[in-house]
Amino acid sequence: MTASVPNGSDGSMVRLALLSLVSAVVLACAIAVATAIGDYTIGLGTVFLAITNGLGLTSATLPPIEESVVWDLRLSRALVAALAGAGLALCGAILQALLRNPLAEPFVLGVSAGASTGAVCVIILGVGAGSLSLSVGAFVGAFSAFGLVALLSNGATSGPNHTILAGVAASQLFNALTSYIVTTSGNAEQARNVMFWLLGSFGGVRWPDFQLLLVVVCLCLVICILMARSLDAFTFGDEDAAALGVPVARIRLLLFAVTALMTATIVSMVGAIGFVGLVVPHAARYLVGPMHLRLMPACAVVGAVFMVIADIVSRVIATQQTVPIGVVTALVGVPFFAIILYRARPQA
Repeated sequence: MTASVPNGSDGSMVRLALLSLVSAVVLACAIAVATAIGDYTIGLGTVFLAITNGLGLTSATLPPIEESVVWDLRLSRALVAALAGAGLALCGAILQALLRNPLAEPFVLGVSAGASTGAVCVIILGVGAGSLSLSVGAFVGAFSAFGLVALLSNGATSGPNHTILAGVAASQLFNALTSYIVTTSGNAEQARNVMFWLLGSFGGVRWPDFQLLLVVVCLCLVICILMARSLDAFTFGDEDAAALGVPVARIRLLLFAVTALMTATIVSMVGAIGFVGLVVPHAARYLVGPMHLRLMPACAVVGAVFMVIADIVSRVIATQQTVPIGVVTALVGVPFFAIILYRARPQA
């Protein structure tokens, strides 16, 4: 009997190590493919040499245009997509644990809509007179959405879907505000660019965006891992978490701030991308289980792979044009959302 415990533990560790290795390989392959495809297809061998040249590991002679396309445009885009997917997946996992609702995620709860409104206020209305950055505006909008959802849900004690309904209301409100600002204050070209950006686009991201997002996502991932035991306790309810010694109010505020920070940073760079935070945490739980010490890193990796693949699909699904990334994630997320609703229905 005692010998079976180590074996089971060893088997679990081997499985986790194997999953980590496979995930890393799949992510690397997805980034390589995303860097190779586009209006001008570049071979994977050239992609590899261009990346190693950029890192200073090699000095291979390559066509300047191809090397510039790989290093200056496509690689930064693929890496930002990976980080955005990781960040949104982490946000979904945090909100699902804090609210004890499998449907919780930034897009559904209106956080992305609030961040979009804040960003558009800075872009079009010039709020802050140049003293506020796009990220700060998005952060203020995201926290405003959180506050409105908390006010409308009033603790969400009446049922598991109460907070979701409050989030839908907040999302509609902030989307309406965004549409009003864009249609009444922006010119036609500005309105078209903003509306495309609000559906999600990685077309304009560059290396400075990657550097900022890398710092934000890595910092928040570390905080999530440190708070993993508290997140485990939250899944049993606030009272049980408090009984286990968790400072509920302080940890909840911290994790809400982490979620708002990641959501606002991502939205300010690439627009509002929905359903990643809904789909990925459930897929990660299927792979590694519900314990957040494992779930958080798994969400980051699976979210990164999911978003990079979605970005690839957005570029190849239609001829001679790029489909907004939010359209692609919605095509996956809406059926998944319906499945969760169906499984959560009351049994007769």
